[in-house]
Amino acid sequence: MRSKVILFLFAAIAIAPLSLAREPEPVDCAHLTAWIAGGASSHSLIRIVQIRGTALNLADKNELRSAGANAELLHAITPNPAPSKTASCSAARVRASLLVRQKQYADAGALISTTLETDPHNGALHFALGYVKQQQGDWDAAFDEYSTSKEAEPDFPPVHDRLALVFYHGDDGDNAIAEARTALSMDFEDAEAYRMLGLGHYVNEQYGPAMNALQESLARDPNNANVYYEMGMVARQQRSEDQAVGLFRKALELNPQLWPAHSSLGSLLGKQKQFDQAVQELKAARQLAPNEPSVREALGNIYYLKGDYALAIREYRELFQLHPKWKHGHDSLARAYMAANDYSSAIAELQIAVQHNPSAAAQHRALGQLFLASEKHDEAIRELRIAVELEPEFASAHFYLGTALLETRQLAPALKEFQETVRLEPSAEHHYALAACLIGMGRENDALAEMRVATRLDPEKQLYHAREQELLRLMQSAGSR
Repeated sequence: MRSKVILFLFAAIAIAPLSLAREPEPVDCAHLTAWIAGGASSHSLIRIVQIRGTALNLADKNELRSAGANAELLHAITPNPAPSKTASCSAARVRASLLVRQKQYADAGALISTTLETDPHNGALHFALGYVKQQQGDWDAAFDEYSTSKEAEPDFPPVHDRLALVFYHGDDGDNAIAEARTALSMDFEDAEAYRMLGLGHYVNEQYGPAMNALQESLARDPNNANVYYEMGMVARQQRSEDQAVGLFRKALELNPQLWPAHSSLGSLLGKQKQFDQAVQELKAARQLAPNEPSVREALGNIYYLKGDYALAIREYRELFQLHPKWKHGHDSLARAYMAANDYSSAIAELQIAVQHNPSAAAQHRALGQLFLASEKHDEAIRELRIAVELEPEFASAHFYLGTALLETRQLAPALKEFQETVRLEPSAEHHYALAACLIGMGRENDALAEMRVATRLDPEKQLYHAREQELLRLMQSAGSR
């Protein structure tokens, strides 16, 4: 399989722009400190140092240590004992790197922006500022900074990797793949580029190529927790749930602080009904990422599945108090209220859900069903009509609409809905409901035929037998008069 990937990537190298083939300059201290501030992986920086060489002295190496360079990167650097005439490791860049490591992104961004005022075309500084914007969740600004960095220094593979990551977050798999291939055309051993290639294929739902690319990344950087996590995501999409669980656990073994792995593992364990372990993982994710709404939503869902409706309601309430604009989960909170027999609160949540997603037939059906249970028939009929208009093949929506119409004695339209229900889903319950409607219309013979179908489909249901016998007695009594 690796040989196929290699042959494919050679084709990408053959069409790489000629401008990328120019001889790159040795790496100086100014670039390294900015790249470290920009979160470039040590694996990537070591590769760049090996390919391009360095123009550093002993003093620069000490400054790099202060900037956050790890032991592996420092070991890869062979300083020039002679005095350096290259750009120095400025105190501002070292300070910016420290602020990034402390997650003080606003201060780091301000410092880098100030430095850029005197050097506006510095690709390394734009790379660092792009990373700061990325960490702040401003992906548009990150894209702008990475694009400027790419224009200034197109032969720096990590900037192509970062642009691929931006495209991945924008669900643009094709451009993510293109940027990853560009990075690989410059460094065939770029582990991060293989990772981005995998993510691009993942967005495009090409799960086989995605897994292959991520395995290539892991072969070059075997201790990257993110790659194990992403392989777990791919395995889950391939419905290899046990493999996904193992990959998520390996990611957490390498990096216990990786909250997405805790969250994904918890959700998957919940799906497997391992609820206690699922809650444990999602609580860990919530502690690591207290402001991440998807974690609280997932935890609320696990509590609901576990039957802890009070805890589910509490988690969802906290979610919407902290994130009032969060659009997901109102339908889930409604289910928890329904399970707790709090129909009025469930209706309120479903009304919010349909406002956020007015084209969701299932939510209109659920809201209509709740109105029906609350004996608000006009509201129920309105919501259920919307559901069947949105999804004409929605059997349960037709069923509940028929029920609402039957209860309001609108027998002809109710009959039409029950007949459609039986056509779509000919279950015993649906034939029984059609029989009830036919009885109301005085069509006892047709009703008896439907009742007998219901009894045949579910012979264990004593109610069907009893109603069939009752209908027969009524028909016999009417015939004898």
